Amino acid sequence: TNMDDKYMSKLSPPVDLWAGIYLVVIALLSVLGNASVLFSASRRLTPLKAPELLTVNLAVTDIGMALSMYPLSIASAFNHAWMGGDTACLYYGLMGMIFSITSIMTLAVMGMIRYLVTGSPPRKGVQFQKKTICVVICAIWLYACLWAAFPLLGWGSYGPEPFGTACSIDWTGYGDSLNNATFIVAMSVLCTFLPCLVIFFTYFGIAWKLHKAYKSIKSYMTSIRKTEDEKWKTDICLSLLIKMAVMISLGFLIAWTPYVAVSFWSIHNSQKQEHMAASITLLPCLFAKSSTAYNPFIYFIFQRNTRHKL
Repeated sequence: TNMDDKYMSKLSPPVDLWAGIYLVVIALLSVLGNASVLFSASRRLTPLKAPELLTVNLAVTDIGMALSMYPLSIASAFNHAWMGGDTACLYYGLMGMIFSITSIMTLAVMGMIRYLVTGSPPRKGVQFQKKTICVVICAIWLYACLWAAFPLLGWGSYGPEPFGTACSIDWTGYGDSLNNATFIVAMSVLCTFLPCLVIFFTYFGIAWKLHKAYKSIKSYMTSIRKTEDEKWKTDICLSLLIKMAVMISLGFLIAWTPYVAVSFWSIHNSQKQEHMAASITLLPCLFAKSSTAYNPFIYFIFQRNTRHKL
């Protein structure tokens, strides 16, 4: 039947097998790595700074994605067909939307907060209360859940990926109805392009502020030594935290850009998509999933560097 066909893998069994093995590795790295970040955050001797709660939130989204989605895609890859039919497809698309929007919005807010707390001259940045950050994090989750719920309420829809063994927004439905087209455009602008612009411009602003701050640090370090030592250490620590946030954001954008590009290509070329090699649509999807695995490594590398510097 057509229903069975749309959920059958369009890949060869060996490709599905390798995709399944790859996802097992990514899932293990994601769960272990992000669980370590959360454990480390809970065992910290010094209390977490307010902006660091966003890093914790990112670890929660990464581990959430790995636990709620990867087992189903791994089983489907080994099964050489999507498991669970329409209900599982709806669930998988919903989880994918919630966690990916939460991730990108967390990164955008992280960029804005890092920009505001970075002062030039040093130590003139805005201070944030933990309560404020917690409210912002709750707002991010509500925003992501709202967008994920729209297809369930009739605006837009979820469907299988072109290669058959995963589900997401029905990108190819763009040309089928005004309903799908308006949802995809609105979601793309408000949940992809605007957060990406915020990430880009805030880190560009941070780079400029740090450049100016470095000059002023240099000038007062030559005249004052001992008394300014603590300020100097704090500024090094702040710049390392900002570098960590930049690396995490860059990694996320690099991981997701091929997937977004192929998805947008399929919007405008839904007829040609059938002739497109299924593996070409699979690779960006697998690459995007790696975004949940490498954040913990970035976090621990920078955390160790911060300890060495102080």
